[in-house]
Amino acid sequence: MPVKADYHLHSSFSGDSQAPMEEMIRRAVSLGFSEMCFTEHMDIGFPVSAECPAGMFEVNTDSYLYELLKCRQKFAGQIKIRFGIELGLQPDLSRQIAAYSKGYDFDFIIGSTHIVNHKDPGYPSYYEGITTEEGYRAYFQEILDSVCCFSNFDIYGHIDYVIRYSKEKDNGYCYDRYADLFDRIIDALVENGKGIEINTGGLDKGLREQHPCTEFLRRYKKRGGEIITVGSDAHRPADIGRHFDRAADVLKECGFDYYCTFEKRTPVFHKL
Repeated sequence: MPVKADYHLHSSFSGDSQAPMEEMIRRAVSLGFSEMCFTEHMDIGFPVSAECPAGMFEVNTDSYLYELLKCRQKFAGQIKIRFGIELGLQPDLSRQIAAYSKGYDFDFIIGSTHIVNHKDPGYPSYYEGITTEEGYRAYFQEILDSVCCFSNFDIYGHIDYVIRYSKEKDNGYCYDRYADLFDRIIDALVENGKGIEINTGGLDKGLREQHPCTEFLRRYKKRGGEIITVGSDAHRPADIGRHFDRAADVLKECGFDYYCTFEKRTPVFHKL
């Protein structure tokens, strides 16, 4: 396996995972990984519902860091364990999110969009009164707005995540259909020295391709993008490193010779 680092992982410190951190680490070690980064959820202002009680996606960062440091010591010499966070970005909450992100010495920060206009695109109610294309466009516009008003992140996560849970998924979806937004997102990321991830989590959700689609990766590279991490978005040990061989092949096909890891917010490039 050419990729030896999984940079999008959730343990029981995220509200949608029950996996003990130590079990996640043992799985990564057994797979021969040299490095892993936990990126627990911090979604300030996530809408409260019956399925999502208040604070479900707001990690107790002190407890999380305490456990990570214990595990880092326990597994020293076996695997590098990085301290990351997945920030749920919302433009109208940028000030609060910025204050939180500056409060800890993270190795790595993913910026992600999980909420659009205070709605979760993972639920059918997101599409009430709008078409699928309108829902996708609103999501991509939210990413563009976030990139333009918030800068304290390293890579943008699962950029076309919105297709993962829609009824139509990636049927009829392609880069060119949303190029007016995608080109601007890429240019804003590249101009600000930000990267993206190739996220394999959607491949087990009925999608034909990873996040983002292959054409997005190709355009990102052609427009000057260099920084890219690889993440499974695993919420349980069995999914760590899933489809990473395929991810490596896609990256090479798109012209990438390297993938990145991070230490103290600085990218390190590794040959594919």
